[in-house]
Amino acid sequence: MSKKKGLSFEEKRARMMEIFFETKDVFQLKDIEKIAPKEKGITSMSVKEILQSLVDDGMVDTDRIGTSNYFWAFPSKALHARKRKLEELESQAERAALMEELAALRQKKEQLKAEIDKYRECDPDVVEEMRQTNKVAKEAANRWTDNIFSIKSWAKRKFGFEESRIDKGFGIPEDLDYID
Repeated sequence: MSKKKGLSFEEKRARMMEIFFETKDVFQLKDIEKIAPKEKGITSMSVKEILQSLVDDGMVDTDRIGTSNYFWAFPSKALHARKRKLEELESQAERAALMEELAALRQKKEQLKAEIDKYRECDPDVVEEMRQTNKVAKEAANRWTDNIFSIKSWAKRKFGFEESRIDKGFGIPEDLDYID
């Protein structure tokens, strides 16, 4: 006499889905509890647990109408769910490939930017900008030189100091002159 081996939880779930897909009907719990043991060999005590796991996983739909709960699952929904899952997985793979490509392009951009920076001093715009900056700096230096000469002239007139004494007292170099 051989001992009959029971079904695994996943086998029970698969057989429960077969009930819905083969009949393409809507059931109450009591109906499924009657059909499952007869047609699919699922014990009536485990029907509610299996059905709830299928509902929780979104494989079986349920709705309460009045005082009764109704359950259903159609093959088209499963097909659409698998298609969505496949599209999601493909988009994730595509996203990973795009992220790799983006990282490579960013690295290439940094390399090109570094190369451009190497030759920056030869850029006509940069050279012109340097000329303008130099011109402003030269004008500022000449303005300050002019101010120093004005103060020296004022100090000579007001206090009668000698120019060499003013230069020495304020640390002004003897060869101070305008920049050409």
